[in-house]
Amino acid sequence: MTKVLALNCSLKSSDTPSSTNLLLAQALGKFEEQGFEGEIVRVADHNILPGVTSDEGEGDDWPALRSRILEARILLLGTPIWLGQPSSICKRVLERMDAFLSETDDKGRMVSYGRVAAVAVVGNEDGAHHVSAELYQALSDVGFTIPANAVTYWVGEAMGGTDFKDLPEVPDKVESATAMMVRNASHLARLLSSHEYPGSS
Repeated sequence: MTKVLALNCSLKSSDTPSSTNLLLAQALGKFEEQGFEGEIVRVADHNILPGVTSDEGEGDDWPALRSRILEARILLLGTPIWLGQPSSICKRVLERMDAFLSETDDKGRMVSYGRVAAVAVVGNEDGAHHVSAELYQALSDVGFTIPANAVTYWVGEAMGGTDFKDLPEVPDKVESATAMMVRNASHLARLLSSHEYPGSS
């Protein structure tokens, strides 16, 4: 089966329930229906050192996570909204993928070329469009391909106290957005698997 890697960039470690994790799990269930095997990694459980290279030295867990990203055909990047922004952990992941800009094959293609990226966002205030726009730009810059309608999100009432994980059921709009994102990402991943991007030589 083709692989989907979902990165949960919640600030919480895996011993704490996460709305981001719930939305990612729902998306992976739909990816499985499309024939894609998936897994979720809680980034907060790993020591991702600051920097913009693929290995920042002793104690850096990024090289192993980088390998898992490049083994997958689809990267699903999940983040909560904090202060109207992607989480600091999400930004750390993007900063580390900056190294892809200079890591190219013999045809000048970044190591991430041919891989699809999509986004999942949760939060209690509006800002999902802003956050997804930031992530789209960054993921495209470092070589991922973004399909149409590549985001699913849930935002609650401004200043509200209800989290996505506390809802009695998934809202229909979230369900349909997740299904569309998964269909489009799966379709694009299949196309890129059989038709590679041209290189510079």
